[in-house]
Amino acid sequence: MTAPPSAIVAALLQQAIGCHQHGKFDAARELYGQVLALAPRQFDALHLSGVAARQLGQVDTALALIGRAIGIDPAQANAHCNLGAALQDAGRPDEALASYDRAIALNPGYALALCNRGNTLRNLGRLEEAIGSYQRALALRPAYPEAHCNLALALHDAGRAGEALASAGRALGGRPDYPEALCARARALHGLHRFGEALRDYDRAIALKPDWAEARCWRGAALQRLQRFDEALAAYESALALKPDYPLAHQYRANTLRALGRPAEAVAAYRSALAQGGDATQIGYALAALGVGQAPAAAPAAYVAGLFDQYADHFDHHLVGVLGYQMPALLDAAIRRAFSPRDADTLDLGCGTGLCGPYLRAYSKHLVGVDLSEKMLDKARLAGCYDALFRSELAQYLSGRTDVCDLVVAADVFVYIGDLAPVFGAVHGALRPGGGFCFSVEACDSGEFTLRPSNRFAHSLAYVRALAAAAGFEVVEAERRAGREEDGVGVMAYAVTLRSLKPKAAL
Repeated sequence: MTAPPSAIVAALLQQAIGCHQHGKFDAARELYGQVLALAPRQFDALHLSGVAARQLGQVDTALALIGRAIGIDPAQANAHCNLGAALQDAGRPDEALASYDRAIALNPGYALALCNRGNTLRNLGRLEEAIGSYQRALALRPAYPEAHCNLALALHDAGRAGEALASAGRALGGRPDYPEALCARARALHGLHRFGEALRDYDRAIALKPDWAEARCWRGAALQRLQRFDEALAAYESALALKPDYPLAHQYRANTLRALGRPAEAVAAYRSALAQGGDATQIGYALAALGVGQAPAAAPAAYVAGLFDQYADHFDHHLVGVLGYQMPALLDAAIRRAFSPRDADTLDLGCGTGLCGPYLRAYSKHLVGVDLSEKMLDKARLAGCYDALFRSELAQYLSGRTDVCDLVVAADVFVYIGDLAPVFGAVHGALRPGGGFCFSVEACDSGEFTLRPSNRFAHSLAYVRALAAAAGFEVVEAERRAGREEDGVGVMAYAVTLRSLKPKAAL
């Protein structure tokens, strides 16, 4: 007696699901196909065949199959969630978000959809929304290692390294041998400058997942921060052996070759990074610092913001305690000699963490700080010296502001700007008649400006004087001093004080 078709379909479907659950995706696809030959509108076979196709890397097939399943039964939340995952794989994040939102609308308690939604938001850089999505998932499933791990990564990217460390720890509490959570914890430790501890977690993660190129690259970054440059180089090369088209590993390898004093090899590595699609602006800047190509007018804004976001928590200690930085005190003394200021409206350009703030506060009625790095501004807020703080590129902030301040200060800011003419013009416009402009530049002895291998610009005094005259300033003082140390050697700089020659408005 022949079994009825419905019984055959049910038996094949169960067999397919069994193969699928054991990771036998090709066998499962074959069996799902047999089900669909008998019952072309069988929802589970369409849906799960699409899931298996995605797991095999067949994204277009997955989208088609899961889409057909949803056409038959659009009320199945898990199908919308799996469609979202396939759309994310296809590079269609906005559509993926819509699918996750539909899944969550159908099933508000769907923690997996909330976690996946968080991943898409994180990849889009919408970090606070991603963090919220992970937290909603964890409210539903507190013991959810993947959500804790992904939350740790989002918190790290948002600059909340301490919280990231705690979240990664919770992920590992549920799954001690979870390589992604080990890497999440390592990245949080890296953000806290605990590089030795980060290295141990990277080593554990790589032992569990040896073919993970990204973990090897991150391990190299920790070794580089520990100044173990030969080991860092080996780590990047092991990452590239696994993933030759990995632009970040090429770029980091180039940085390490520079640190090892091997500039020709560094140039070749930067060019490899470019060839693999690396950030052309940042890599071009690094090549210019090595004398390849024309130096840009300024450092890329993203490079400066990223550098100081990373540096913010340890900036003051490193700059003052390690590098012997003394420019805020030198500029303060110059300001007092030139202007004897009192009740000034003062603008601190590139204020950073606010090292100049305590000096300027003493004679400022209103003190404003401007910086590209949000994390530096967070530190400046804690200092409590400023009446207002703004995240902005300097020329953009100054644009359109006329006769609004008595004093403009820029300490160790112009090392990231080569062509100072636009800034001088904008500052002159913002100053009231007779106002002061006090700043520092690293010193070079010829030409106008040069981009050094340190990725910092240096300017000649002749260039500064010429710009000052062209913009309508007189040079009050230009003192040559060692502004900081580099490899134990003083780096010469000028502390420059200018006075605006802008005529007073007629009464």
